[in-house]
Amino acid sequence: MRILIITAGSRGDVAPYTGLGRRLRDAGHQVTVAAHPSFEALVGGCGLDHQPMPGDPHQLIRDWARATSREETRALTRAYADGLADGVAQAVAAGADLLLTASGPAPLSRTAGEAFGVPVIGTYLVPALATGRFPLPNAHSTDDLGTEGNLAAGRDVLRRAEGVFAGAVTALRTRLGLPAGTSPTPADVRPVFHGFSPLVVPRPEDWPSWAHVTGYWWPARPDGWQPPADLADFLQAGPPPVFIGFGSMAVGQGERLSELVAAAVKRAGVRAVVQAGWAEVSGRGADVLAVGDVPHDWLFPRTAAVVHHAGAGTTAAGLRAGVPAVPVPVMADQPFWAARLRGLGVAPRSIPFPDLTAEALGDAITACVSEPSHHRRATELARALAAEDGSAPLLAHIASRTAG
Repeated sequence: MRILIITAGSRGDVAPYTGLGRRLRDAGHQVTVAAHPSFEALVGGCGLDHQPMPGDPHQLIRDWARATSREETRALTRAYADGLADGVAQAVAAGADLLLTASGPAPLSRTAGEAFGVPVIGTYLVPALATGRFPLPNAHSTDDLGTEGNLAAGRDVLRRAEGVFAGAVTALRTRLGLPAGTSPTPADVRPVFHGFSPLVVPRPEDWPSWAHVTGYWWPARPDGWQPPADLADFLQAGPPPVFIGFGSMAVGQGERLSELVAAAVKRAGVRAVVQAGWAEVSGRGADVLAVGDVPHDWLFPRTAAVVHHAGAGTTAAGLRAGVPAVPVPVMADQPFWAARLRGLGVAPRSIPFPDLTAEALGDAITACVSEPSHHRRATELARALAAEDGSAPLLAHIASRTAG
């Protein structure tokens, strides 16, 4: 079967699908991942075909940061959505028997699937159906608002998601010869498989039967990858360091963050491996090493704790490694995952990015590495996560479709 995986966004929005894609490939399917051009090496390095999707999320975040009005931000978002619509249509038109879509481009994937007669399955990295159990990621609050309040917050998230792609979906339907219709949301794709663990977010009992929580889809490590020599030497030269990285966040703030991190590390009295990320954070001092992209499944188990922006993928990698965390959420779904880390007992606190100072970060790192309960709970969770196979339910579902 020719399976096309459609995703968009930063590295964390792509990497989990390399693991899922490799499992599908090993099951005998031909797998293509449609993602932005900057991820061609990541996808190809994992033995999967890559289909380029228009758009540069790095540049989009830079442009958002420079926007001087809400109207300018909306115009940038519309242009990005229009480019994705073109990319999705081209990818599906190139030929596929089944579409697997991330939640972000799901409205476009569903539209293209309808036009070309290709079934679509939701493969989401975050909860994307409203529930009374908790507000969805991207809600205005992570607090439990009660059953009705949580449902209302979730529906608001879905309405806003619909608004992002409404114009692009309308134009795409016209271009593909489809009758006019309302713009779908991620909740309109069925079935949906959520690629996170029920130990981290239990499946809400009020979700429909076609919505599943399977376990994580762990990113594949690129074939032949070896750690840089300076990183291997640094790890061997002293006690396990703390990892500090902000992923695709804080573009343009590298100078400020580099100074802040150096001061926080000194205050906490730890060594640190700092991931440059899109902010281009640098390492300053003998006890700080800056690195580029390094597979988290290799690096995190060699650390004492992880400080990160609480993106879905980095959160999962930290839990898998069995190390405690200091989440520093910036936007989108990150406050949701930061709250989950605290609730799971693996993080002493979270520091919202606007509140980040050297003092706050240094003290949080100290609390994280000095309280045994955080490490004990992280170790317990990692052991339980290792027993899960998040890809298996989806592979079984696809096998049943093929057999039918």
